[in-house]
Amino acid sequence: MRTEIRGGRAGVGTRRGLPTVDVVVPCYNYAHFLRRCVASVLEQPGVDVRVLVVDDRSSDDTPLVVRELSADPRVHGRRHEVNRGHIATYNEGLLEWAEADCTVLLSADDLLAPGALARAATVLRDNPDVGLVYGRGVYYTDHDRLPRTLNVPLGTSVWSGREWIEGRCRSGHNVISSPEVVVRTSVQQRVGGYRPDLPHAGDLEMWLRFAAVSDVAHVRGRPAAYYRVHENSMLRTRFNTALVDLEQRRDVFARFFADHPGLPDAALMHTAAKRALAKEALWRVCRAYDRDDLAEHPHEEMTEFALSTYSGARRLPEHAALERRKRLGAEFCHRTQIFAGSQVVKRAENWLWWQSWKLRGV
Repeated sequence: MRTEIRGGRAGVGTRRGLPTVDVVVPCYNYAHFLRRCVASVLEQPGVDVRVLVVDDRSSDDTPLVVRELSADPRVHGRRHEVNRGHIATYNEGLLEWAEADCTVLLSADDLLAPGALARAATVLRDNPDVGLVYGRGVYYTDHDRLPRTLNVPLGTSVWSGREWIEGRCRSGHNVISSPEVVVRTSVQQRVGGYRPDLPHAGDLEMWLRFAAVSDVAHVRGRPAAYYRVHENSMLRTRFNTALVDLEQRRDVFARFFADHPGLPDAALMHTAAKRALAKEALWRVCRAYDRDDLAEHPHEEMTEFALSTYSGARRLPEHAALERRKRLGAEFCHRTQIFAGSQVVKRAENWLWWQSWKLRGV
């Protein structure tokens, strides 16, 4: 059961000539972020926007803040009678409530960048085969100190869904956080919601499903959204989280290709994804040797992950690099920094990828 607080406008799309956008804002104990989040939506120009706040039985002042915000007729609120969890809350907003031309899922502690919705809506209007548009997501920790960003030349890249899937398989990585995404609501209804069995990497699986049935576009230039980073304070937690993330990404690709066996070159793309994940896991273990972090690092589990995920893992250069470190020992590797050159190369590659991602979105 739930209670509802509605603004004065019950429908969407009443301002003729403007694309309609429903922004779903799931909220659990984020009352202190909610006003700023909703303001970043309501200030968007060039779109007829509606904010749909789903309060998952918060124990803070969220109900009071929602009631205050609903004085604006574009803001509507729902409150669960019992806590249902983030996946169910996401899906309620996306599948049961949203009905505009476009939909956005925006966590209550994230922010939209100025003009983001109009830019994405224009791409969807001009490219009927595109089902998902994303821009640059900027990571931050403090609402009052948003990072400064360089404005790169505006432009739009459009990939066929298969091209975009192939790119994700080659890298093994997601390139989208979530708040920087605007989707065509009809496609969202077609592909369905988030999967409860993939709580840590459900976004990636969702984007792959979109790419299986539609094209994908990226808007270059100004940021699309600001994504708040939650810092992990303990080293052990950080390492274990990395292993869980790798396992979840492996499960995402396995689930996706099991559900889409008819995609061209599906087997080859799945193998590429498993290879990329194995390489990443082995390199993380190499880093643990270079830092003499084995006592805090699940290195055995990481190595087993690589070997069980990709049948050719023992032939990878990262496996050979790990074997060299094993022969020398972690203490020796750390004290002498004998493999510092390879670390410099890897950091340079990561930096170049990061700069490319800022510009190209992949």
